[in-house]
Amino acid sequence: VSAMLEQLGWSHTEEHRTVEGFSLDMADAETKRAIEVDGPSHYLQDASSGERVANGSTRFKARLLRAYGWNLANVAFFEWNQKTASERRELLAEKLAEIGVRREPELIDSVS
Repeated sequence: VSAMLEQLGWSHTEEHRTVEGFSLDMADAETKRAIEVDGPSHYLQDASSGERVANGSTRFKARLLRAYGWNLANVAFFEWNQKTASERRELLAEKLAEIGVRREPELIDSVS
């Protein structure tokens, strides 16, 4: 994920620790933008719908980070694993846009 984000032109650090003590998978501390890659331990299965939903601690961490001014996007393991390489690039471009990082379409298309 990190390598593909770099290819898309987003400069970031991995495993960034915020001044508040939170660990972020990938972050640009200067702009307070971050992307978290959430594995199975971040989700519960809704009993009635069977849908995966973020667990309480994952939702609470996101809420706190946003309160501290961070723009945060999450990439769910089950969403990532089912996609092709080009679909993953599109997903990450969407996540970058979600946190306010704009990329030129030709840069996204040119990444292989």
